[in-house]
Amino acid sequence: MAQLTATAPTVNPESEPKREQPRNSIAEWAVTILLLLFGTTTLVQAFVIPTGSMEDTLLIGDHLLVDKLAYAPSGPVSKYLLPYEEPKHGDIIVFRYPVDISQTFVKRVIGVPGDHLKMIERAVYRNGVRLNEPYVYHKFPYDPARDNMPGEPSPFAEGLQAQLQKDMLENHVVNGEIVVPPNCYFAMGDNRDNSLDSRYWGFVPRDNIIGKPLIIYWSYRASTEDLAGNSVGSLVSHFVDLGEHFFTRTRWNRTFRVIRGFPDSQLGDQPLPLKAGSPNP
Repeated sequence: MAQLTATAPTVNPESEPKREQPRNSIAEWAVTILLLLFGTTTLVQAFVIPTGSMEDTLLIGDHLLVDKLAYAPSGPVSKYLLPYEEPKHGDIIVFRYPVDISQTFVKRVIGVPGDHLKMIERAVYRNGVRLNEPYVYHKFPYDPARDNMPGEPSPFAEGLQAQLQKDMLENHVVNGEIVVPPNCYFAMGDNRDNSLDSRYWGFVPRDNIIGKPLIIYWSYRASTEDLAGNSVGSLVSHFVDLGEHFFTRTRWNRTFRVIRGFPDSQLGDQPLPLKAGSPNP
């Protein structure tokens, strides 16, 4: 029987690197691409702010990197290795809109499971304490239907939004306060006068939360129509605008700005005096 014997091949020193270099380059690029794909889908993900509901904390045209591991469910081993946590008061969260999970929203956590919430003349009370909220902006005149809660269902809500709001108002209000159920969160926009938030569609399920914003890696002045439009025309228009105004409309002072929440320890929540004529908290 013929027997094969391993022998050392004759190598031309000049030609060997030329044969190996393309293979090594392809392997390195393949690994790099896999790591990037893994990182952008599992670790962090890029999002853009298309509306003004979080002004002036986040502006239309802010491009964010979102940490998808921050609130990830911890496993038996990974919980000791990675800093998983639950959303806290004051955190800014990115989540799938409960009415339409194909849409992604960014809001601030105001209530966690078990909290009792109400709003009187724009002031939010949590568990009997009026919150000091330095991040909130009011840009429109006072409106009792909007600036007090719980209140009457929104006349503009329809479909699933109306159902979720009705469920919250009928089944999760105790003594004039909204009670956040288990595994849910109450989220509101910092631009309180122009924010489609938990006041109008109820709670954010824990499973809908994607992560927390880390940094604004780029900010560009653009319209909601340009950023949210899905048509070919809007995309072409946006790219033309970028080519013409990239340097002048980029908000350089917001580039690489770190995004931080406002935990209770920073807010210093404490009972504050009520305005004359206001009901008791």
